[in-house]
Amino acid sequence: METFNSAHFISRILLINVFFENRFEIILVRAIIVDITVYSNAGRTLMEESTVIITETRLKGAYIIDIERREDSRGFFARAFCQREFRAFGLNPVIAQANIASNVRRGTLRGMHFQFPPAAETKLVRCTRGAIVDIIVDLRPESPTYLQHVAVELNETNQRALYVPERFAHGYQTLVDNTDTSYQVGEFYAPEAESGLMYNDPRLGLTWPLPVSVISEKDQHFRLLNEVEPELKGRMELAGIEG
Repeated sequence: METFNSAHFISRILLINVFFENRFEIILVRAIIVDITVYSNAGRTLMEESTVIITETRLKGAYIIDIERREDSRGFFARAFCQREFRAFGLNPVIAQANIASNVRRGTLRGMHFQFPPAAETKLVRCTRGAIVDIIVDLRPESPTYLQHVAVELNETNQRALYVPERFAHGYQTLVDNTDTSYQVGEFYAPEAESGLMYNDPRLGLTWPLPVSVISEKDQHFRLLNEVEPELKGRMELAGIEG
């Protein structure tokens, strides 16, 4: 536990004494400040001890993010994101937007989405309620794992997140009813750069755990990779040369 800074506490009380002449009011304010200071110190101690567990997948630049729980009688506390730790592993620490999605039915599918450069985005995806299978596909033409994918289960119990690099397609399917997800993305939404691939494209070879129960009209009408690959490679290669 962090040492209590009594000198700082006394200076704050003396400052308050200047403004409060009624002794009863001073006692109440003192009690409130003691509580705030103790809880603040406890919170800082938990945060300093907690770390983000970062594990690279077989696709270079794509990471699984696990939390290190600090448990007590109240439950647990954990750090889910840290700019310094992300930067140390080469992950983009910038969050341009944070989005949430709610999915009513088991089997709902969203994907496979991405944005072309210069608006390519990283994503940090987490399941906050329920469970999903999250799949990402490497769309970097220069990558030795081009068109390969990984699938990760994210759920409310493991509190795991998936870090999706730029120039990857991303999608997921819900495993239970009433599933919620959150996305922290590294670039602003750009409709002119938005695109996607079919979730059942035979070239991608993605295996989904359930029959699709709900999918948007847009996600049903992406073109097949064989039809768009020359354009996709051209727009993605430019990012690789400039980056």
